[in-house]
Amino acid sequence: MDAVTVQDTRRTPGAGPHTRPATPLLVDSFGRVARDLRVSLTEKCSLRCTYCMPEEGLPPIPDAARMTADEVIRLVALAHRELGVHEVRFTGGEPLMRSDLERIIAGTREACPDLPIAMTSNGVGLEHRIGRLVEAGLNRINISLDTVNRAEFAELTRRDRLPSVLRGVRAAVEAGLAPVKVNAVPLRATLHGAPDLLEWALAEGVQLRFIEEMPLDAEATWSRAEMVTAADVLDSLRTRFELVPAGREDPSAPAELWRVAGHTVGGAPATVGVIATVTRNFCAACDRTRLTAEGTVRSCLFSDDETDVLGVLRSGAPDSEVAEVWRGAMWGKQAGHGIGGTAFHRPRRSMGAIGG
Repeated sequence: MDAVTVQDTRRTPGAGPHTRPATPLLVDSFGRVARDLRVSLTEKCSLRCTYCMPEEGLPPIPDAARMTADEVIRLVALAHRELGVHEVRFTGGEPLMRSDLERIIAGTREACPDLPIAMTSNGVGLEHRIGRLVEAGLNRINISLDTVNRAEFAELTRRDRLPSVLRGVRAAVEAGLAPVKVNAVPLRATLHGAPDLLEWALAEGVQLRFIEEMPLDAEATWSRAEMVTAADVLDSLRTRFELVPAGREDPSAPAELWRVAGHTVGGAPATVGVIATVTRNFCAACDRTRLTAEGTVRSCLFSDDETDVLGVLRSGAPDSEVAEVWRGAMWGKQAGHGIGGTAFHRPRRSMGAIGG
């Protein structure tokens, strides 16, 4: 679908439904096209971040209900070939909890030689597998890290694993992945350390991005009044750094970038990103489609609507039928998450169950 057609299919708020255009792409009724696929591989995680998982972890998914490596590869290849997806990111829980992760990445690379393959990880144990993951075909990695204070890290994640995460970050850089991005969720308890985290990122040669906390915590304690905003983060960083607005990498990129004056990374101007998911949402430019570990399509993190494409695949249906079910699921995508509005309701699933 070209840009003109996308604009022509856009509908205004309050307008009634209309017929889906004849396109193989994952278009929704607001004219957005999903080209970025996020695949959750497991609900398991080696950490217990307070804003993501309960201390005891999430209810386990029965092995028979979770996508196998072959099923993941087939669905990703289908999305790339039939639906116009041009990037895939493997998430969790924690994807490193899958012993067959290298096989999933290698199989995806074999089936889709030109597809960029990324992964989001907490970095625990990454140092031991990053070489094999890159050899299998991994192109990029985002590593979650909210603080470089060991005591704060242990309290926040309920695990004393900061040294392992730091080694994982360095191993990813040494493996040649570029850029290595570090995602941080700022909280009231850690906001004072934001400048320290940026200073560490500059020294390590990684790109730091702060992401506003979303109401996807398993214990449902999120509060808009207590949430640290993008403005709060920038105010904290400016106590030590001069920040210059640098725009976005592309219109659909969620991060607003700021150049860190006087600093470079790899010979280029250093930047820090802020993703204002709540206060300055980017729903109108969203280009994502999501698969849960059970093989259901979610058109939005904040929608409880899920469409079972794995069941269709396991029924023996051809790829063309699976693709059509997927298209139908994305056509009904909501306009936006609506956080802060009277109609907003918290999703039943937490971030750890859906995948970031």
